[in-house]
Amino acid sequence: MSGVQAMRRWLSTASSTPRLTKFSLQAPKSVEVAFVNGEVFNLSAELLRIYSPAADSKIRSVGGEKVIFGRRHVGIMSAEPVGNYGVRLIFDDLHKTGIYTWDYFYSIGSNKFSLMRNYIRTLKKHGLSRDPPRRK
Repeated sequence: MSGVQAMRRWLSTASSTPRLTKFSLQAPKSVEVAFVNGEVFNLSAELLRIYSPAADSKIRSVGGEKVIFGRRHVGIMSAEPVGNYGVRLIFDDLHKTGIYTWDYFYSIGSNKFSLMRNYIRTLKKHGLSRDPPRRK
């Protein structure tokens, strides 16, 4: 099961995500989120970009899998509040369509090591890199 599928399954079965107590943009490299249960997650821009909750035209379909690659050095330019449930992150690769809910931040934070490990395995499987392609 891909990381995205696991994330969707977790989100659909999550019963009660702890309440968010802190959101801090550490532009351009990361976001820090803290929850009432004491959990604090520092989430890299790369992780947030590759697991964006939005459909993105920059995703490459490889062997039937959707794979975002070359985002190792992506940065977060800003964060815009969306209601009282999340934020829209604006990345320096001009991606800006994903709305990250507090539940989604908690899910990514709780699973960030396995998500990143699965992402790297998928890239290797398809001969892709976290680094951006070199310009000719």
